[in-house]
Amino acid sequence: MKPTPDAMSQATRPLAAWTYQSAELAELEYETLFRTSWQFVCHVNEVPKPRDYFTLDLPRDPVLVLRGDDGVLRAFLNVCRHRGAKVLDGNATCKARLTCPYHGWSYHLDGSLAGRPSESTFANPETAQLGLRPLEIEVFCGLVFVRIVPGGVSLRDMWKEYLPLIEPYQLEDMVSLEAAGYEEWKCNWKVGVDNNLENYHVPLGHPGYQRLLDSDITGFMNQHGVAGSLSVLRPQPSSNWAERMYQQMAPGLNSNLSAKVRNTWSFFTMPPNTGLDIYGDSMDLFQFFPLGAQRCRVRYPIYVRPDTRREMKVLRYLNARINRQVGAEDRALCERVQLGINSKDFAFGPLSSYEHCVLDMHARVQAACPVSALESNPGEGVLRERNSSLCAGAT
Repeated sequence: MKPTPDAMSQATRPLAAWTYQSAELAELEYETLFRTSWQFVCHVNEVPKPRDYFTLDLPRDPVLVLRGDDGVLRAFLNVCRHRGAKVLDGNATCKARLTCPYHGWSYHLDGSLAGRPSESTFANPETAQLGLRPLEIEVFCGLVFVRIVPGGVSLRDMWKEYLPLIEPYQLEDMVSLEAAGYEEWKCNWKVGVDNNLENYHVPLGHPGYQRLLDSDITGFMNQHGVAGSLSVLRPQPSSNWAERMYQQMAPGLNSNLSAKVRNTWSFFTMPPNTGLDIYGDSMDLFQFFPLGAQRCRVRYPIYVRPDTRREMKVLRYLNARINRQVGAEDRALCERVQLGINSKDFAFGPLSSYEHCVLDMHARVQAACPVSALESNPGEGVLRERNSSLCAGAT
C-alpha cells in the first residue's frame, strides 16, 4: 500500500520534537502502546519440551512463557501473587512446581496456586484467584508473542497478506543461534522505530547495503501498520570482500529455498516497536523498549535453520559482519537525531513520500496518546491530565 503525495498531505502531521523528550509521555506510551500490543518473547523451539520456560523483562512487566506437562504453551506475568517478587529468571527447564524465591509460594505449571508456607496464618483460605496472572499468547510462524492487555487483532490477521512472502523462509524450523543481544541507545525509542520504517536513509546511511542490495526505497504497509520492504542481492560484485563473498555463496547454500527467496532480504516492522529481518540463511528480530525520554533498550535475538555445514557457518559469519556494521550505523544515526531534536528551536521538516510508514506510526502514537498531537508540551506533571481530557473529548 503506497500512498500518493495527495494522501500524504491529508494525513496527520508528524509528531512534534517535544514528544521525543518527555519522560512522562514515554511512560504513557508504554501503557497505551506497548502493553496493548504483541511483544515477541522467544522462538517456539526454545521451549520445545514440557517444563521448558523462557522469561522476558519488559520495561514494567516481567513475562514468563512455559510449556506445561500437558504440552500446552502458556504465558504468565512472571510475578508472585503474594508480595510481587519475580518468580523465574532466564530460560531453562523447571521442576513440577514453580516456587517464588522470596516466601516460597508455589504454582502448578498451569499457573494455579499450589501451596503457601504457613497456610494457617492466612485469614482468607480462598486461593483459586491467587494463581499467576495469565497473558494472551500467540505463536506465529514459530515465533512466540504475548500481549499484556488482551484483545485486539491477532498476529495471523495482522500479517495475513504477507504470509506468501514469509512462509517460504520456513521460520518455524529455525533455532536460536545465540543468546539475545542487548544494547542501550541514547535516543527516544521512537527515533529507532522511525529509522527502521524508512529506506530513504539507506543510500547514504548504509553504504554496505547500497553495494550489496537493490533496495526498495518506498516499501509497503498494510492497514494494521505492518510495514515492509524487499531487497534483492545485486548481481554486480560488491567492492567489499565480505559482501562479495556473501553474494557468491548465498544462492548455492540456500538451495532448499526458491531462487527468488534465497536472493531476497525481507525487512518488516510491526507497531509499535518490533523489527523482523529475514534472510536466506537466518533471521533476526529487534525490539525497542523505552528507558525514559532519551534512552532505549534494543533487544536482538538471531535464529537460523539447523545446518552444520562449514560453508553455512561462513555465510552466517558474513551476514553477521555485514549487519553488525549496519546496526552500528543505525545507532550512530539515531543518536545524532536525538542530539538535534533536543535543540530548543528544532521543528521537524516535511516528510518525503518515501517516509509514509513513519507518518502512519506517528498517527498511531497520536491515536493512543492524544496529547502527543499537541504542538508543544503541556507540561510535565500535567501531561496525563491533559491526555485524559483529550481522550474524553475536551478541547
